[in-house]
Amino acid sequence: MSSFLRPAVPGQDPLSEPSTNGNSRSSAIKKSLKYRPISSHLAITVPVSVVIPAMNEAENLPYVFKSLPDWIHEVVLVDGNSTDNTVQVARDLWPDVKVVRQTGKGKGDALITGFAACTGDIIVMVDADGSADGQEIVSYVSALVSGADFAKGSRFANGGGTDDMTPVRKLGNWVLCSVVNAKFGARYTDLCYGYNAFWRHCLDKIDLDCTGFEVETLMNIRVVKAGLRVQEIPSHEFERIHGMSNLSAVRDGLRVLRVILKERGKRHGRRNLPLPAVAPRRIIGRGEVS
Repeated sequence: MSSFLRPAVPGQDPLSEPSTNGNSRSSAIKKSLKYRPISSHLAITVPVSVVIPAMNEAENLPYVFKSLPDWIHEVVLVDGNSTDNTVQVARDLWPDVKVVRQTGKGKGDALITGFAACTGDIIVMVDADGSADGQEIVSYVSALVSGADFAKGSRFANGGGTDDMTPVRKLGNWVLCSVVNAKFGARYTDLCYGYNAFWRHCLDKIDLDCTGFEVETLMNIRVVKAGLRVQEIPSHEFERIHGMSNLSAVRDGLRVLRVILKERGKRHGRRNLPLPAVAPRRIIGRGEVS
């Protein structure tokens, strides 16, 4: 593993190193790769898809898209039959946005629909209410390229935070998180949070089959049951900018509890405990870090 990093200069392969015969290292392999400079010291070759489920979020989308880094491969907007101009606003803000119409209902159904439409190797889940900072995506991608299968956002890991949780919701999240940790041998610090990222191959192992807000909990449980390598990422959740959330603390909390109890009764394989949250390392290519 290289201990040095070339600057991410557009048009130049940051992994190329001259050899004694004048040919670049692994030139035949790298010829077909397209790398994306993220900063002067960070570049990746892997395409990243961002999935945004949205229903009547036209006022919030400008804040969401403004924070997204321009190096991502694609944005997939899943429109839940909006009655405002959500779709048009998205197309104005991101001309290449891929709009997918949701035929079912619920956040879980929207995410499953969006995942199926992604073409990137890495998939990032971002809410459409303006509560997530798109600039944090680099931390998620860094963890994945460094070896994790699933990068799980946490508002309660060191460096994380939230402006949008009432004391009742914090208590409920803590209780449910504690139950999952006890029942499945996990070490999560947060459970019901929708800012996550993962390699697309994870979808084959977790087989999502729920429609509501409990989808995040189901994903967190099944990645542990599947023995996938999990990395928690400190994340700050901001308040929703416009509109009202469809989340109901009691109703959706009970749905989450039912998912936990249902999953506890199913057979599962080996478990991999989440890794402690760490600062992202510099990426110089798929699977290579400095």
